Amino acid sequence: MKPTFTNDEQRWAAVQQRDGQADGQFYYSVRTTGIYCRPSCGSRPALRGNVRFHATAQEAEAAGFRPCLRCKPDQPPLAERQAALVARMCRLIDEAESEPDLASLAEAGGISRFHFHRIFKAHTGLTPKAYAAGVKQRRVQAGLAGQASVTDAIYAAGFNSSGRFYAQSSGALGMTPTAYQAGGSGAAIRFAVAECSLGAILVASTDKGICAILIGDDPDALARDLQDRFPKAELIGAEPDYEQVVAAVIGLVEAPGIGLALPLDVRGTAFQQRVWQALREIPAGQTVSYAELAERVGVPSGARAVAGACAANAIAVAIPCHRVVRNDGSISGYRWGVERKAELLKREGSR
Repeated sequence: MKPTFTNDEQRWAAVQQRDGQADGQFYYSVRTTGIYCRPSCGSRPALRGNVRFHATAQEAEAAGFRPCLRCKPDQPPLAERQAALVARMCRLIDEAESEPDLASLAEAGGISRFHFHRIFKAHTGLTPKAYAAGVKQRRVQAGLAGQASVTDAIYAAGFNSSGRFYAQSSGALGMTPTAYQAGGSGAAIRFAVAECSLGAILVASTDKGICAILIGDDPDALARDLQDRFPKAELIGAEPDYEQVVAAVIGLVEAPGIGLALPLDVRGTAFQQRVWQALREIPAGQTVSYAELAERVGVPSGARAVAGACAANAIAVAIPCHRVVRNDGSISGYRWGVERKAELLKREGSR
């Protein structure tokens, strides 16, 4: 919760400390310069006798003061402006027929290439190039699902050559494009179903890593869920040497704070992968709200989209979507049941 600044003494202390938490709660003006600023403004400190405080930017302007050109108090906060810029550039990349280069993106945003690259990665967790690569991979997936030929899907997605796509494809598809198009035909997915304290658990892996951790009451339903994801894949069950993988996952469920040292085969849209990566950065024992998570991935107004990405996560506990709660701290929206979510949080000591 942000601190409140209820008197001029507190407000003046915030101005002296350039406290960003005070931004938006009040503004201050300087009589000798005729300008008004945010509390966090980095301009030269003013004398206390020349400073007045205002509840809003409109109040400061009505008193005859001009907005500071440095902190731009008449515009949204810097973080919001940067998030809006990143969101606009993401849309530009999404809609471009071919991948825009860094220089053209920075020019469209009106900032330097270095500054653009830095804030884009800070808000999305990805470089512009990595984000664009995710967009192209998603287009290929959509093209393959739409029964286009592999070659047509590759070029329609914006790849200049099939060789470049194949060099990048396995991490996104988890298998060859032809196998992906055929519902996993020819791909080998090892899996096993076991029991844990939360009920039945299914663990499945490709040769890239764990691709599913499903929890439920009915083992057969979990197996059908996996089969529905890859209807033509070769599902290989009950291999003795796979028991160690299952045991490691069950250990994670029983004590979520220990983490999982096994690789994951994470597939999803660029946005989903941003959300899932942000989830993995939430320490055990802590929770965030959907709104807070949306801010972390650079879409402050995208709480619903973030919730959708959490719901699409098929790797329970290892990608800890159970650490996301409502703004008031209450539990909701867990695909494996809110009771299990509450129990996982209890085991981590966060509730």
